[in-house]
Amino acid sequence: MSTFLDLGVPAPLAAVLASEGKTEAFAIQRDTLPDSLAGRDVLGRGRTGSGKTIAFALPLVARLSGASAAKRSAGHPRGLVLAPTRELATQIAATLAPLAKAAGLTVTTVFGGVSQRPQEQALRSGVDIVVACPGRLEDLMKQGVAKLDRVEITVLDEADHMADLGFLPGVTRILAATPQGGQRMLFSATLDRGVDSLVRRFLRDEVRHEVDEESVPQGEMTHRVFLVTDDDKNALVRQLASGKGRRILFTRTKHQAKKLAKTLTAAGIPSVDLHGNLSQPARERNLAAFGADTDKGGVRVLVATDVAARGVHVDDVELVVHVDPPVEHKAYLHRSGRTARAGAAGTVVTVVTPSQRRDVNDLLRKAQISVAPEQVAAEGAIVTALVGEPAAYVKPAPVAAPQAQGRPRSSNPNAGRSGGGRPAASRNGGSGRSAGGAGRGAGSTGGAGRGGSGAMRSYSTSTGGNGGASAGGASQGAPRTNRRASSAGSR
Repeated sequence: MSTFLDLGVPAPLAAVLASEGKTEAFAIQRDTLPDSLAGRDVLGRGRTGSGKTIAFALPLVARLSGASAAKRSAGHPRGLVLAPTRELATQIAATLAPLAKAAGLTVTTVFGGVSQRPQEQALRSGVDIVVACPGRLEDLMKQGVAKLDRVEITVLDEADHMADLGFLPGVTRILAATPQGGQRMLFSATLDRGVDSLVRRFLRDEVRHEVDEESVPQGEMTHRVFLVTDDDKNALVRQLASGKGRRILFTRTKHQAKKLAKTLTAAGIPSVDLHGNLSQPARERNLAAFGADTDKGGVRVLVATDVAARGVHVDDVELVVHVDPPVEHKAYLHRSGRTARAGAAGTVVTVVTPSQRRDVNDLLRKAQISVAPEQVAAEGAIVTALVGEPAAYVKPAPVAAPQAQGRPRSSNPNAGRSGGGRPAASRNGGSGRSAGGAGRGAGSTGGAGRGGSGAMRSYSTSTGGNGGASAGGASQGAPRTNRRASSAGSR
């Protein structure tokens, strides 16, 4: 194994990685770094979890921090990373931040679903590296806030997913706005779906590196297919969710994710959801809750749509469950890649009802996964052995009855009402729903769900953007919103 220093990574950046326990390069890093550090255009393909983020983060920071680097100027970033989702953009920025700090560079994120004012302020103050989703970045370009004419290095991450989501026209316009002589790096798990057109137009004399599956730092990822009747599916899913370790359950729709998280929480298995209908603050709270220790208000179960299949990395996810098998084999691989990352072990279970069996067989064949289906029962020996000792039952937060506030009762029929007849108790603090969907607390408390000593924490599940508990568990009562993400590039 090659060390990062052996590959030419500057010592200050290698020291940052070493402080995080990363001293030896993975295959995609070992293959691409000599070329990317030299300024070559790079086309890299590697499986989810193969280390692609560090593979482009190191040359991006190293080359921008060189002695010949231009001075930082307002509205003109010198490094640009494009990502398809907010979650991936956030995690890329988190990887870049300590490296950039060591090199004296600054990093900011740009994506929809949140106020653009802080993003405008960061750009106008001058920032070196922008990690962006295409939709919001194009908005800021049209407003003259972001100008890409001084971008020296451009990175496109998860290019195939960009194509799948229909982002290629926007990505093409953004890349066309960067200088032709700049370095460009494109990383992806697959190189189809229109990715070739980007390569032909924007990469020059590129070096291609494709990492085979055997060289990916994958622990033992065990794939299993559980056959179950339609009537027994819910009980099986509940049993799979009941273990002590972290697990991610994937559903096909936002409504199913929301409903399942509430159902599990009501059954004593605290869960949070993640999908496109949640506001960005709610997404961040739920991810923080999933990543936190349970004794600090964290939860063990995340119920998600495919929005979480790209870029969301939480340590020690021991089980991924395809509650609803995906339509495409690539989605199966990306979902499954949330476990068994960077040498850790994990299990992937696909729950299959009789009507789904033929489609799942075709899906696994395309994904090149060979596994014998197992007929199971929720309480059977096969499932019990996989789940192990279940986690302790957690009583759902109680429903708190709404209370009028601030005004004594009177014979006036409008007493206790204000502003067009809306109950006063609903005014401050929003809803404060518990994760089990257990109803609303008094608005003045910022959301019920905490009683006296020993009261159960309430966790945030989707209510069209409502907030709930943070990782610390307190319900924040974020304002309710039904707005969708402001642009396609901010999913």
